[in-house]
Order: sequence, then structure tokens, then C-alpha cells
Amino acid sequence: MLAKRIIPCLDIKDGRTVKGTNFVELRDAGDPVELAIRYSQEGADELVFLDITATVDKRKTLSDLVRKIATHINIPFTVGGGINTVDDVSVLLENGADKISVNTSAVKRPELVSELAKNFGSQCVVVAVDIKLFDGIWKVVTHGGRTPTPLLATEWVKQCRDLGAGEILLTSMENDGTKAGFAVEITAEISRSVNIPVIASGGAGSMEHFQDVFTRGYADAALAASIFHFKEIEIQDLKQYLQNENITVRL
Repeated sequence: MLAKRIIPCLDIKDGRTVKGTNFVELRDAGDPVELAIRYSQEGADELVFLDITATVDKRKTLSDLVRKIATHINIPFTVGGGINTVDDVSVLLENGADKISVNTSAVKRPELVSELAKNFGSQCVVVAVDIKLFDGIWKVVTHGGRTPTPLLATEWVKQCRDLGAGEILLTSMENDGTKAGFAVEITAEISRSVNIPVIASGGAGSMEHFQDVFTRGYADAALAASIFHFKEIEIQDLKQYLQNENITVRL
């Protein structure tokens, strides 16, 4: 059985790590390079960096940050935020990113996923899928959860897989920042519907939540932010707990 991965997520705004609830009420969580080094040393399996203020003029700032991070850590890291073209991805990979994440841009133009998979390989392409409940139905939302779409969560994930996505980063906007647990049922439904890894995101607040999303949600990896940034849960303690619960992790 493949080891389950623990992935801290760093939301970047103007070069700093921030954290909010449902992407609002942001507070400073530290320097992203220092946090990346800390997580690398503490046993994180991978890192995800999302530039939540990504615009064209900030692209150079982001690639500089990616280069700094790449020189300091030895675990894979994914970068997302405002990626719209093959050229955007080239710059980030050249500066040391291992994978890239697309979200709103893929919803607007699904063929972008195919273009990236063709140019860089599926293993490089993570499609971030933000979902929200509308009358009991999970649908895709964009722009940090602010813009609803008619896309059904499971159908969109299958389409992304068919287009060449190598991995899905699934965030429940209902759960994000609440620390009340992951959206286990929809995570399970999506994990079972595609044969590519699914990273669960949104709602981690306790070690039991990770166990739950791995065992009942069939997630391949679990991502969290504030509980790691503010040391509410230490990564090694979490991995030890999961191992004791017979979940395969890399210690």
C-alpha cells in the first residue's frame, strides 16, 4: 500500500504566508521560506504554495520565491495561483517547482490541463478543485470560492482526469478553516471515481480528522495549514499517531 502523504499548505499574499477562514479574515503566519525549511525538517512529505494574490506583475516575485524555496528544501513542492499558460508553468518549473496547480484557469479553459500534461507530463499537473454545497449537491466554485459554477464536483474531477491531470487537490469550502473535519463523504465519492491521487483539503483540526479522511474518505494525501503553522499539531506526532492506527506513512 502506498504511504499516505501529509502536506502543509502555505497561502502566499505579497510574499508572506497568511491564513484565514474560508479565505477571508487573513492573518500573518510567517515567512514562507522559513516555514518551508521547518516543514522539510519536520517530515512533511510535500508542500503546496498557493499565491492567493497572483497577478501577471507578481509572477516574477513568485518565481523568485520558488527559487529560494527550492534551494532550501529536499521534498517535492507544488505551486499554484494565477497560472494560465504553458509559459507560466515553464518559469515555475525552471525555478525549482516540482508540480503546478491550476484551478480557475482550468474551469475557464479545460484544454489548458491537456496542454500542460502534454508539455510537462501528467505527474506535474495538479488540478485544484474547490467545491461547495448547493441544495445538497456538491458543485465546483472558482475565485477562492466566491464564484459558483454549474459543474458537478465528481463530473469535473473525472473530466480533469481524462484531460491528463495527475492529481486532484480537493478543497471543501464548507469545511475550510473550520477545524471541524474534512468533507469525508464527497472525498470518498471522488476518490473512488478516479484512479489518480486525491489530496483532501479543508477542515483539519485534529489527528482523528486525518485518520478519518484516509480510512473513510480514501484520500491519498491530506493537506492542512493553520494547525501546522501555529504548531497545534506537530507533523511527526501526527505520523506516529497514524502509524499506530495502522495507516501507512513515511516516518
